[in-house]
Amino acid sequence: MQDATNIGGFLAGLELVSREKISARDRQCFMHIQEAWRQVVRSVIEAFRGGVSAWVMLSWERTLGRKLREIGRLFVEHAVNRIEPEDERELPQHERFDGEVSRRKAPSPLRNLNCTFGRIALKRCLYQPLESSGRCLFPLERRLGIVGGVATPALADEAAQAAADQPQRQVLDGLKERHGVCWSAQTLRKVVVAVDELSTPQRHEAQVERLLGWLRVAEKSSGRHTPVLSVGRDGIMLPIVARDKYQEGSTATVAVYDRRKKRLGTIYLGQMPESGQAALSESLTRLLTDVLTRWDGLTPKLNYVTDGGHHPTDDFETILSLMPDPRRSGKTLPWEWIVDDYHACQYITLLAEALFGPGAPSGSAAFAWAKKQRQVMKTKEGGVFRVLRSAGALRTTRGLVGSAEDYFRGYRYLHDRAAKMNYAAALRRGLPIGSGVTEAGCKTLFTQRFKQSGMKWTVTGGQPILNLRTISLSRVWSAVRDRAWQSYEIPNPLTHTAKLKPKSQKPRKLAV
Repeated sequence: MQDATNIGGFLAGLELVSREKISARDRQCFMHIQEAWRQVVRSVIEAFRGGVSAWVMLSWERTLGRKLREIGRLFVEHAVNRIEPEDERELPQHERFDGEVSRRKAPSPLRNLNCTFGRIALKRCLYQPLESSGRCLFPLERRLGIVGGVATPALADEAAQAAADQPQRQVLDGLKERHGVCWSAQTLRKVVVAVDELSTPQRHEAQVERLLGWLRVAEKSSGRHTPVLSVGRDGIMLPIVARDKYQEGSTATVAVYDRRKKRLGTIYLGQMPESGQAALSESLTRLLTDVLTRWDGLTPKLNYVTDGGHHPTDDFETILSLMPDPRRSGKTLPWEWIVDDYHACQYITLLAEALFGPGAPSGSAAFAWAKKQRQVMKTKEGGVFRVLRSAGALRTTRGLVGSAEDYFRGYRYLHDRAAKMNYAAALRRGLPIGSGVTEAGCKTLFTQRFKQSGMKWTVTGGQPILNLRTISLSRVWSAVRDRAWQSYEIPNPLTHTAKLKPKSQKPRKLAV
């Protein structure tokens, strides 16, 4: 215990280091770390002197966390401030970044940043562009990957992932509790936008790799069915600022099923309200094209499960049905469109209400007829035609008790889409017939985050959050993050012999 009281070998080692010939800046940092570590050891020694209880354990563990976080903060602050030399004249005279050349100027005032251990102060040198129209550059900040001018990469990653799942007030409280970081809502939004700009360009490739991985697992699985690549698309109404009516956001899903009809995973795409939903169609088409072009195994069954709405219909007729087969020149891919059974069952209920009367009790003839016809439609070959014949016969013999408009609306929906409702054959071949994955995608992508009490969104403010949610729900967050930071561009110091970009000069007038 006496050795522990005297701090032990760790502090002794720090004291030996501090006596070496090191800079005053390093020595001062080591002295601060020594003091912080003394407080940690002291808290360990005195933790349970007053007795043991759950409250004592909770209080001590939280206190210990804060003290250890302070040590981490000191280490991080000291490490990042050692990167550039104290004498700025030792830095390169010029740096090239993003096609521009900048000249070294005087050191800039300290920048207050935040890391996962708390707030740190960063000393860095300012470079001004040779061209008057360029932007000032802080090479050290860029090399460290400082996000939004306020956060280290690790903290920005955590904050963005939390913002994708939680309201901003909850995120800000969590950052303050876990890391001692006090941000405004505006700062958080700035970090989220910056992380989105880094991550979204890498999302496509990560999603392609994830789908190819699931297809490989599905191909090696055991079972009697061929693996399935299933696509769905749906919309959901969202509250938008300065709009009297809700606007439609859009969701697309791409799922892989193995030989036992087990879903291995789902990739999500989403778009805030836009006219024509062209951006979502473009992203979905690019994803499917790249996956099927790079897939070298057994061709999976290609399944499209949606309702019969305008955008899903247009997507199938203008994109999927015309998508070229990468393995057969001049041929198209055999996409099969199935109108999901849930929407079809809703129209059977509409027929029942028109035939027997609306608001009929659950034990009535309407309920019994609708239940039977739903079963017939799903299990019998050509079941939808049996449903239509039954409805037509009842209308002829009994007439309509409910609305004629509802009857013809339900009848036309089922009749016009009957070719896409052969559910018995689809089930026998191992194809999904329900759009539950896409319906759930609407809820997880939008409802859980965008439709909480009192929320309203702008399209530009919601899209970064939505992009991050598609990355998180597609289970590619780590892959996207790693790709983003590995491809992150940093400035290049220029040697004295390098040719610099000349300043723009006005043409000289010739003397007359």
